[in-house]
Amino acid sequence: MKVVLDTNILVAAGFNPRSSSAEIVRAVKAGELEMIWNQATRAESKHILKQIPPLLWPRFERLFAPEGEFTRRTHPERFKQIEDPDDRKFAALAAAADAVLISNDEHLLAVRDRLDVRIQTPTEMVQQARGGRP
Repeated sequence: MKVVLDTNILVAAGFNPRSSSAEIVRAVKAGELEMIWNQATRAESKHILKQIPPLLWPRFERLFAPEGEFTRRTHPERFKQIEDPDDRKFAALAAAADAVLISNDEHLLAVRDRLDVRIQTPTEMVQQARGGRP
């Protein structure tokens, strides 16, 4: 399954190794999920993680595998219903790549029923992978 990970998933995984976010990051590292990214989402993730001293960028950098890079146009301008313009790039990438966007961001979750992209919280994704079991 192809997934786009919002930066908040990386932050949550870095701070809580027992979280659903950490489980998703482990699944990406194990090749169970294919993480899709583009230069804009990678740049934001790197920028944010470098500002949080306990979260070292090299620890997450390998998630951005070359085979997961999406190089076609994504059209974030089509996602104006998302209040925070910085979040639009993640939704646009997920839509263009036909991937699931994993996020804890309230701006994204508040409008997910109105978007043409699947957005799930980390807990929802993990429960789905376990066949609906918590």
